[in-house]
Amino acid sequence: MKYLLILAVSLVSFNAVAQKYSVKSKKAIASFEEAQSSYASNRLDDAIKYLDAAINKEKSFIEAFLLKADIHFSQKNYEQEIVALEKALAIDSTYFVPAIFNMGVAKYNTGKYDEVEYWMKTYRNYNKSKRSKLNPDFWIEKAQFAKDAIVNPVFIEPLNLGKNINSNLDEYWPSLSADGETMIFTVLVPQDPFVKDVSGLTKNAINFREDFYVSSRNSDEWQLREPVVSINTSSNEGAQTLSADGNWMFFTACGRKGGQGSCDIWFSQRTAHGWSEPVNLGAPVNTPFWESQPSFSADGRTLYFVSSRPGGKGKKDIWKARITGYKKDGSPFFGKVENLGENINSVGNENSPFIHHDNQTLYFSSDGWPGMGAMDLFYSRFDKDMGWQRPTNLGYPLNTENDEIGLVITAKGDLGYFASDGLDSINNKDIYQFAIPQQIRPKEVTYIKGKVFDHETSDVLSADIAVNKLSDGELSVNAVTAPHSGEFLFCLPAGDTYALNIQKEGYLFYSDNFDVKENGTINKPQKLNVYLSKIKAGASFVLRNVFYESDSYLLKPTSHTELDYVVRLLKLNPSVKVEIGGHTDNIGGKQYNQELSEKRAQSVHDYIIEKGIPVAQVNYKGYGYDQPVESNDTEEGKAKNRRTELKIVEE
Repeated sequence: MKYLLILAVSLVSFNAVAQKYSVKSKKAIASFEEAQSSYASNRLDDAIKYLDAAINKEKSFIEAFLLKADIHFSQKNYEQEIVALEKALAIDSTYFVPAIFNMGVAKYNTGKYDEVEYWMKTYRNYNKSKRSKLNPDFWIEKAQFAKDAIVNPVFIEPLNLGKNINSNLDEYWPSLSADGETMIFTVLVPQDPFVKDVSGLTKNAINFREDFYVSSRNSDEWQLREPVVSINTSSNEGAQTLSADGNWMFFTACGRKGGQGSCDIWFSQRTAHGWSEPVNLGAPVNTPFWESQPSFSADGRTLYFVSSRPGGKGKKDIWKARITGYKKDGSPFFGKVENLGENINSVGNENSPFIHHDNQTLYFSSDGWPGMGAMDLFYSRFDKDMGWQRPTNLGYPLNTENDEIGLVITAKGDLGYFASDGLDSINNKDIYQFAIPQQIRPKEVTYIKGKVFDHETSDVLSADIAVNKLSDGELSVNAVTAPHSGEFLFCLPAGDTYALNIQKEGYLFYSDNFDVKENGTINKPQKLNVYLSKIKAGASFVLRNVFYESDSYLLKPTSHTELDYVVRLLKLNPSVKVEIGGHTDNIGGKQYNQELSEKRAQSVHDYIIEKGIPVAQVNYKGYGYDQPVESNDTEEGKAKNRRTELKIVEE
């Protein structure tokens, strides 16, 4: 059975198919051919016994030593692989030249990094084929990296998450909601021998399948895991990702009815009754090839995933696609699929992408960049001008000679979770937590969490959320609240100010702004309950992201994003007539503030008219400081009194 994660270090296998062998003994040849048959049937211990019998009959049976080396490699018995290769090379070092390359890989796999360069250079000297895809220089670089990494370790203390998460089975692919309160992960569970799979064949009890489990965090402790019954089937489900708010899940399923390839990416959303019936994302994300390991960005619109489709840089590459719309069932449409390019994707395999909530730092596993083992963890940062940067290995001892996969990091960037089979696991792969060293941390992120309600009835509402950078209007988040609960959660990377817009058809929108330039905001995520008013005469709201030059009525460019949302509202509701009201604090004389408030309201009015809204639909008025909403005795109160309001005059 092929599971969602298939990892192996490159090796050139020896496969003796010639009728003429290097030895004459018929008994030795018969034993060797029995070994070949056992190897093909995955009866590896039997194959070793037959090979030993063949070698006992013919001490110079080079084919037997080469096949024995292959088997030891497949079993990760690298020391025994070296012994077998030494015997084969001693008989004839040119009989199968790739065996020299395999020896270099075996030396790497046993940590004998100083010897790798010798074997790789020897292979290069012996190899005369220009068609060889083997890359000895890569293994020389890989060995040098491993030597340096061990001398310069990155200090971490991985903590096994314990029996509430881990067991004597394989646990991997952790995924977190941005608030860190929900974890969903994959568990390799025994297959029920009496349940038939999608092909109709009864599975053997020794077989396994991948299922989802979920745990909630209570204070500092993860609660006992539970299976996600509504999604798990008798086939494989795994390699999942949660949206920032924990209400969407993209995951991988193999052999599922309705799929397009061997493994596809599916979508489910949280409802009042649990997770919804999964739907296949379809083209262009899914193809007849292998798609898996999705990671959904905190901007609410970009999906990263792994695919073996043609057109990539290597064997399995990381790709991305962006949401362009939604189907009737609430599942998203995706547009053009893009390869992340050669600074991410190598000629080898890339796996387990995780785009951090800062939307700028990508963590992933790869066997194609220099590292410690078969699959190492790396990160790359995105630069607006340069794109993705060449990846950086996360270092030793986080990376070991074994496979490290599925790293996810909290929104705050201080804690990481990953799976490994090379630490103090209970058995096989376990999930670990560790403090992220400063040098490999992503950009700090805070989150805003809350609910949207109807102002009159207090019923929860499904609404659209947009967050733009105030500096340039760039869209940072595009999300929707959960239909059954009205809940939302979105992330804001540190170092900028943001404008929030929450809107729903038939309602006035809500606006707010957040300054997360200071680290103090990062440590104090905000909770926000939003009440939307239906569009009707007398309803009003404050345009919190309309700004003017100091002591002036001139609009700042940062106001344009908010005013464009006003224009959209009026275009969607052409029968509605509104008034733009200007208000000031009490600094200065009454006449001065009256004139200033009126000119500011007119500036907003003029901007809206210039965008194509009929003059008859928009009026404006200045109120000076006659209608304060707070006391003018404090600076905070004065700031709230300096405002621009939109009021419905006529429906």
